[in-house]
Amino acid sequence: MCHVIVTCRSMLWTLLSIVAAFGELIAFMSTDWLVGFPRTPDAVFGPHGATAAGEAYRPTLGIYGRCIKLPQMKRRILCGPYAIHFGEIASGFWQATSIFLAAGILLLCAVAFISVFTMCFQSIMKKSIFNVCGLLQGIAGLFLILGLMLYPAGWGSDKVQLYCGADAAPYQAGLCSMGWAFYTAMGGTVLTFVCAVFSAQAEIATSSDKVQEEIEEGKSLICLL
Repeated sequence: MCHVIVTCRSMLWTLLSIVAAFGELIAFMSTDWLVGFPRTPDAVFGPHGATAAGEAYRPTLGIYGRCIKLPQMKRRILCGPYAIHFGEIASGFWQATSIFLAAGILLLCAVAFISVFTMCFQSIMKKSIFNVCGLLQGIAGLFLILGLMLYPAGWGSDKVQLYCGADAAPYQAGLCSMGWAFYTAMGGTVLTFVCAVFSAQAEIATSSDKVQEEIEEGKSLICLL
């Protein structure tokens, strides 16, 4: 018989797990990892920014995508992938970053999907589903940390120097500033470890004596604070 068990701690863990997975996925797909120095579409690029007069804008560069403004497009900014194939990503460090982030996000999405069903199923092959998911989130967090640590090492690539100037070097962003996607990825990584730790609380809440008492009373829907 399926017992639907809903507690505040288990629902909070489920919500945070979904937020962490969604945040990391959005950050990975975004082009707003680096924000370049101000320039105009027809500018001559120098070490200190754009030299041509006109309405300036700041291009953005992601792990595999970018947003730029073309001369023939007066107001619209064109966003899309600059790398069609994996080998075209700006540097080997960013390729490694892509692999680690993708692996972490895949695990987080799997946990987020499973977490929705934890109201009905609390075990997998006689193992607590919360403990298993917490372990997967911890592994995902390690993958995310490795990816974020390797990401700045790729700032010395030719691609980054086009956006950030000749001063850009590994772990030195040059004339660029960090975009919201980088901070979102960092926040999602912290939240991932919070979820991994909090999964133990979700397990305790759904296996408490009060839950067992209500199961013995024959209740199929159990809601506890």
